[in-house]
Amino acid sequence: QVQLVESGGGLAQPGGSLRLSCASSGLTFGNYALTWARQAPGKGLEWVSAVSNDVRDTYYTGAAKGRFTISRDNAKNTVYLEMNSLKPEDTGLYYCAEHLTNSIASGMDSWGKGTLVTISS
Repeated sequence: QVQLVESGGGLAQPGGSLRLSCASSGLTFGNYALTWARQAPGKGLEWVSAVSNDVRDTYYTGAAKGRFTISRDNAKNTVYLEMNSLKPEDTGLYYCAEHLTNSIASGMDSWGKGTLVTISS
């Protein structure tokens, strides 16, 4: 089973930036699409962004578009989420997940335990 470990969360002010990282233990990291999802306090899981294995396809939810950027370094087995112009409503537990295939349209299989992001002044 692949292990995914998120990091980079913390407290930031509105308008600030954070960069989340997710490191994978998988030997075939470069074969799979990856996702970032979040869960705000008291709410359900929300898909935030995804990237295909070769970075040709990306997805951003409307709330993330224009502010967040997903990227990956297959040589480092790591996926990133650069978050700018942060808002209080971006507060939540951020998870990364590995998809079943190289496509962002496929289901997600392995999940990390999350990193907490708090946006507050």
